[in-house]
Amino acid sequence: MNHVIRKLEHFVHLSAADRAVLNRAAAQRVRSFAARADVAREGEKPKDVHLILAGWACRYKQLDDGRRQILSFLLPGDICDLNVFILEEMDHSIGTITPVTIADLPREFFDDINAEHPRIAAAFWWETLVAAAIQREWTTNLGQRTALERMAHLLCEIFYRLQLTGLTEQNTCEFPLTQSDLAEATGLSKVHVNRTLQDMRAGELIVLKGKILMLPELDRLMSTGLFNAKYLHLNHDGRQLDAND
Repeated sequence: MNHVIRKLEHFVHLSAADRAVLNRAAAQRVRSFAARADVAREGEKPKDVHLILAGWACRYKQLDDGRRQILSFLLPGDICDLNVFILEEMDHSIGTITPVTIADLPREFFDDINAEHPRIAAAFWWETLVAAAIQREWTTNLGQRTALERMAHLLCEIFYRLQLTGLTEQNTCEFPLTQSDLAEATGLSKVHVNRTLQDMRAGELIVLKGKILMLPELDRLMSTGLFNAKYLHLNHDGRQLDAND
């Protein structure tokens, strides 16, 4: 739960009791999935909210002819659709990219925190607002940014989101996405993705070795992708609040 709590405390300071509640809830039902497996499928009736404890996953839609659009990447600390249990059925699927460990949180847990733990509830609302802001940026990516801008923007976003949960080291982070994943997320062909990554390497914007991404000049990459991190609300530090609690 360290990644989850670190992320939530960026928005709202959590007391020791709040952190204990989260740890207990996350330990009740933990499941592990292999890479490239479905956690939830479109059309299924959702029962619980999934919390990503470890690994990378994605939301996606798949057309009848097999074409797939990745709607968002889900990283450690992310909550998969906070209020999903109010739906009659899933309107999208959630699939893993790497092996993933999730905690299933039942509806009763959210009823309890809304009544008894307002700071956890507030942190979850922050999580929802940031997820919606990320979705708006993805829409802008698909509609307005060039291929190079899309890719640069996506890489900056992933790096900052991983940094928020302590999963970066200086200018380096894990990067298990394939070129097919990137194509499905950016609306580009695999050939176009390959060409774009080659151009970024040649311009010394990125270094990709195996499943490790290095950003030698983050500021220049941000400029290339027209990236402004304000939508991630990184300047909000909830840990500064109620510091004596």
